[in-house]
Amino acid sequence: MNRLPTVLRQHIAALRAILVFTVICGIIYPVVMYGVAQAAFPDQANGSVVSAGGRVVGSSLLCQEFADAKGNPLPRYFQPRASNAVSASDKAGYGCDPRFSAASNLGPNNPMLRQAVQQRRASIAKFNGVSPSQVPPDAVTSSASGLDPDISPQYADIQVNRVAIARHWPAATVRALVGKYTQGRTLGFLGEPRVDVLNLNIALDQLTS
Repeated sequence: MNRLPTVLRQHIAALRAILVFTVICGIIYPVVMYGVAQAAFPDQANGSVVSAGGRVVGSSLLCQEFADAKGNPLPRYFQPRASNAVSASDKAGYGCDPRFSAASNLGPNNPMLRQAVQQRRASIAKFNGVSPSQVPPDAVTSSASGLDPDISPQYADIQVNRVAIARHWPAATVRALVGKYTQGRTLGFLGEPRVDVLNLNIALDQLTS
C-alpha cells in the first residue's frame, strides 16, 4: 500500500509527466525533425541560402535591396518591390531588413498609402524610362511581410531596357535572362508567375565577368 499522501502522489505523477513530455517533445521530436529535414530538404532546412563567388550572398526566400550606401537604386540591377521592413528609427534604412518584417497596415483607401503609391509610381516610371501607366501594382505596393523576394514578369519587363543600357548590352540578352529566371505558377495553378530577382542579378554579374 502506498503510504504517501494523495497530494504528494499527484505532484510526483505530474513531475513524471513533465519529464517524459519534455524528453519527447523537447529533445526527441526536434532531433528527429532536424534529421529528416537535413536528409530530405537540406536546402530549405538551412534557409534556402544563395551563394555566389564562393560566399553566401542572400536567401531565395528574402528580398534584398540593390542600392548604394544612400539607398539609391543601382541602374545595373533589377530592383525588388517596395518594402516596409525597416526600423522606424533608422533614417538610412530603405527596406528588406529581415529584423523588421512588417506590412504598412494601411488600408486601400488610406490617403497616406495612396500618396505613397503615387510617389512610387512616378519615381519608378522615371527611373525606368516608362510611362506611369506601365508600372504594375507589385512595383508600388509592399508584401505583407515586406520581404517578398520575387517580382512580377510585368515589373521585370519595364526594367529590361534600363539594365541593358547600364550594362551596355543588347536588350534581348537581358530579356533572355529574365525568361530563364521566371518561374510559373506553383503546381501549375497556385499563385502567379514570378521572377527570381536575386538569382537574376547574380546571373547578370556572372555574365559580365
